[in-house]
Amino acid sequence: MPKKQETLIRQIYGGKDPRDIPTYTVGEAAAYTGVPVATVRSWVVGRNVPARDGKKSVPPIITRPVTDSKLLSFTNLVEIHVLSALRKSERLQMKDIRGALEYVETALRKPHPLARQEFATDGVSLFIEHFGHLINASKKGQIALREIFADRLRRIERDELGLARTLALVTRPIRDDDRLSDLPDVVVVNPFVSFGKPVIRDTGIPIAVLAERYFAGESVKELSDDYEIPTETIDEAIRFQYRAA
Repeated sequence: MPKKQETLIRQIYGGKDPRDIPTYTVGEAAAYTGVPVATVRSWVVGRNVPARDGKKSVPPIITRPVTDSKLLSFTNLVEIHVLSALRKSERLQMKDIRGALEYVETALRKPHPLARQEFATDGVSLFIEHFGHLINASKKGQIALREIFADRLRRIERDELGLARTLALVTRPIRDDDRLSDLPDVVVVNPFVSFGKPVIRDTGIPIAVLAERYFAGESVKELSDDYEIPTETIDEAIRFQYRAA
């Protein structure tokens, strides 16, 4: 994206980085990342768990841009996307995950480490090292965890500063044996394009517009001809909108 256009978008948001603007509901974040709504809510709002004296409050593991609002930012979306990699292993306890992430954030000295290039380069190793120390993870388990992280990180595109700029969304239900890098990546969100709403990659065409026209009676072939994009891409966009809705 040209710098002039990016500067204009920042001006629209009062000089703030669009990546940090509250934009998405918990439901949207769940639909976009393929993570259950209850799990996303637990990560970003916190939850209560049974305790001997009644209930104990567990704080959120992801920090929202505005604490008195449940809306999430694009940065939060990326954090949820990366954090969901850890759900692949049943051995990981959230208290241990929380401790390892706090360690990484302290070591990198930057907030929201899951959404930064530093996590992809150094942070994964720091996380696994610290997490392995907490639970005595096996060599095989550490290799598997590294591969799971790599699978998630490949769906994130970053700017020259290493900050996440584009996230390829989940358009289909995820099975336990799925690798996200093998799934279609044509539907993306970019906080600098269409106010962060899902669009077709490299085109800026809003998914909602395609879906509206399709459900109004236009065929996939007609939409493909009109927008000059493959029918397979239209199919994936419609599939995503239907699932997200």
